[in-house]
Amino acid sequence: MKKTPFVTLEKVQEIAKKYPTPFHLYDERGIRENAQALKEAFAWNKGFKEFFAVKATPNPFLIKILQEYGCGCDCSSMTELMLSKAIGCGKGDIMFSSNDTPNEEFKYADEIGGIINLDDITHIESVEKAVGRIPEIISCRYNPGGVFKISNDIMDNPGDAKYGMTTEQIFDAFRILKSKGAKEFGIHSFLASNTVTNEYYPMLAKVMFELAVKLQKETGAHIKFINLSGGIGIPYRPEQTPNDIRVIGEGVRKVYEEVLVPEGMGDVAIYTELGRFMMGPYGCLVTKAIHEKHTHKEYIGVDSCAVNLMRPAMYGAYHHITVLGKEDQPCDHLYDITGSLCENNDKFAIDRYLPKIDMGDYLVIHDAGAHGFSMGYNYNGKLKSAEILLHEDGTFDMIRRAETPRDYFATFDCFPIFEKLLEDEEKA
Repeated sequence: MKKTPFVTLEKVQEIAKKYPTPFHLYDERGIRENAQALKEAFAWNKGFKEFFAVKATPNPFLIKILQEYGCGCDCSSMTELMLSKAIGCGKGDIMFSSNDTPNEEFKYADEIGGIINLDDITHIESVEKAVGRIPEIISCRYNPGGVFKISNDIMDNPGDAKYGMTTEQIFDAFRILKSKGAKEFGIHSFLASNTVTNEYYPMLAKVMFELAVKLQKETGAHIKFINLSGGIGIPYRPEQTPNDIRVIGEGVRKVYEEVLVPEGMGDVAIYTELGRFMMGPYGCLVTKAIHEKHTHKEYIGVDSCAVNLMRPAMYGAYHHITVLGKEDQPCDHLYDITGSLCENNDKFAIDRYLPKIDMGDYLVIHDAGAHGFSMGYNYNGKLKSAEILLHEDGTFDMIRRAETPRDYFATFDCFPIFEKLLEDEEKA
C-alpha cells in the first residue's frame, strides 16, 4: 500500500510562509471520518462510548472535534484531568486510568465526575482516603498475566506489564468495593499495543466478557461497562494492511451475543480508550532539509529532532517519510535522516532509500498524530514546535504556538538574571 501525505507541497509552502518549520500538522477531514467510522462500528451497543486517550494528543482543539462524535476523555494525570474539564467534559465523560496515583488526583477525578479505574487492589484504600468514600460507579483494571496470543503469534506480554490486577485480586477487589458502597462496576484491560489485526479486539472482548460473567455471578456486583481500552494500531509501514474498524466492531458484537446476552447481560456498555487509532495517521511532522553530510554514510540533517518526534529514537520505531514534490521520483538514494541533538539515536530514519534530497526540500514524517508532539521534551534546550490544523476547506489555523526561549526559562523565576537576558534578546 502506498503511503500518500494528506498535504501537498504547495499547501506546505503556503503554511510555512506563516508558520516556519518544523510543525505538526493535523488533518481535520481524516479525524472526522475516522471518528464517524468508529461510532458506526459500535452503534449496535446502546451504551458505547469512546474515551479518547488524552496522552496521545493532548490538544483541546483536536479533542473538541472528537467530542462532536460523542467521545469522552481517558486521563492518566492531574493536568490531563484539568484539560478535560476545561473543554467541557462533564460527569461520565472522563475515565481516570492511572497507576502509582497520588491521592489528590483521585480526589480531583471524583470531584469533576470522572470514573476512577483502579490499577491495583491497594488503591481501594487510597481512593477511600482521598475521596472520603468509595464512589458508587468504579472500575478495576485486569491483567491475566502470561502472554497474549492470536493464533500462534505472540502479540504482547501482559505478565511483564506493571498494570492491572491478577484474577484473584480483581474478585477480591469487587467484593471489597461492593461492601464499601459501590453500586455499579466496570472492568478494563489492555493486553497488547499497536496491533494491526482485526482479531485483537474480539479476542480481548471474549476474555473480558467471560470474566464479567464470572464476576457478576460470584460477587453479585452489577457490571455496568466493559472497557476494551486501546491497542488497535495503525499501519506505520506501507506494506501493512490497516485495521477495519467496522470488521472489528462486528467481531466484538458476535462475541457479545455469544457470551453476555445468554447470561442476561445484554445491557452492558462497551467502552474504548483509543489514542493512536483515533489520531495517529491524521497528523504528520513537517520538516525541512537544512544540511547534508558525506562521511562514512550519507546524512540529511533536518530542522526538527527527537524533541519533535521521539518514537524513532526511543523505540527504533519506523515512520514513513515522503519528500514532498518528489513522490514520483525513484527512491535510489540511501540516507540517514537526522536531527541536531547530541545523541546518536536522534535519527528519523536509518539506511532509508528516498529520492535525492536537496537543501530546502520539505519532508513529511507520517503517522505522527499520536504520541508525537505529546512525547516531546527540551533536551539540549530545544523548543517544541507549533501544531497546525488543516481544515476540510483547505484553510489552516495554529492550534498551539511554538515554544519560545521565554517558555524554556519561565521556571527559572528564582534566577532573575534570565529576565534581563530575555528582554535584551527580544529587543534585538
